[in-house]
Amino acid sequence: MSTLRNAWKVPELRKRIIFTFLMVAIIRMGNHIPVPGIDTDALKSLAKAGTLFSFYDLMSGGALSSFSIFAMGVVPYINSSIIFQLLTIAIPSLEQLSKEGEEGRKKIQKYTRYAAVVLGALQSFGTYALMRNYGAVPNLGKFDVFLIVLTLTTSSIFLMWLGDQITVKGIGNGVSLIIYINILSRLPQEVLKIASLQETEAVSIVQIALLLIFVIALFVMVVIATLAERRIPIQYAAKNSGGRMFRGQSTHIPINMNSSGIIAIIFAMSVMQFPATIASFWPDSAFNKFITMSKYSVFRYNSWPYALLSVVLIIFFTWFYTEVTFKPEEMAENIHKSAGFIPGVRPGEPTARFIEKVLLRVSILGGIFAAVIAIIPMAVETFSAFKGLSFGGTSLLIEVGVALDFMRQLESQLVMRHYKGFLK
Repeated sequence: MSTLRNAWKVPELRKRIIFTFLMVAIIRMGNHIPVPGIDTDALKSLAKAGTLFSFYDLMSGGALSSFSIFAMGVVPYINSSIIFQLLTIAIPSLEQLSKEGEEGRKKIQKYTRYAAVVLGALQSFGTYALMRNYGAVPNLGKFDVFLIVLTLTTSSIFLMWLGDQITVKGIGNGVSLIIYINILSRLPQEVLKIASLQETEAVSIVQIALLLIFVIALFVMVVIATLAERRIPIQYAAKNSGGRMFRGQSTHIPINMNSSGIIAIIFAMSVMQFPATIASFWPDSAFNKFITMSKYSVFRYNSWPYALLSVVLIIFFTWFYTEVTFKPEEMAENIHKSAGFIPGVRPGEPTARFIEKVLLRVSILGGIFAAVIAIIPMAVETFSAFKGLSFGGTSLLIEVGVALDFMRQLESQLVMRHYKGFLK
């Protein structure tokens, strides 16, 4: 709280905080402006657990299930960002752009925004088709369909623009902050669900107290895992520059244990829930019944094969994403060029192997933690009376990460102005 108090005392930071709150208010108002001509009562089963739409509805703050103008949220931009992050590794020209400093990153960001527009248009039409299959859309003409697709696409791009404005004129990463606010807005609804369960005597006060203790313990675990890092020590040799002798310095390379946990969960969730999502387009088909109800289906939500395969995929994607992101060979080469070395490890290939070994251990440990976080909602729903709660471990992982990043942004601004904040 001292960080927030000190930030409020600085006129420039106070303006940034007020601007951020105003943008958040606009976003929340947009979530309650419905797209005309949609029967929202037919969409009550849309965001049920086990499909990608439940995750998208969570990230949009319930805008998808109510089919407001912000129904797609910033999902097209997130998908575009992930695609270009992977393409930067696979395509040499994009990789070269990423190494050209600020100008190169600006070009990649521009391409990402253009791709977000295309993905937004495709996703808008897919969302309309889904609404039609659920009987939420009456027979409309082509011009009406065009207006719905245009409204959803434009609103998603407007959200992306608001995120950029929050980043430039507000505080924190704007897109992440939008997701943070949308997920947090679902918390009162989850509390009301639990209260209704207590009123109908489906759960007791003791069970609610145990759930609260469990959530607090989970919160502490997520904070520890988010801040935990493996530090690889680096020693730089003494050197002579400009006729002056500079002493050798010791530093470290921090590797966060949970740096790729969210991405891995999203990838694994996409793979596991894709068949159920496709099957939901034909609710009465035999394919949908097999995927969602058959005991032989590994894609049946809340089944033990589903949980086991999800754990394996999350660990694999965590390892894969960590490997392609950190690039041990490039890290070893940069350390050698800077006249540095890891104590007890020879420069060159041995350094790359050492870093790769550390990354393997950290990624497996982070993957196991992310897998536990991802399957906790399934375990709670299966072995307790609390059914249909969407605010789970994955949401908490996103919330804690964005909140800590927001505090770091405030702290960095205060350090520039010689204020003592939360981190000393």
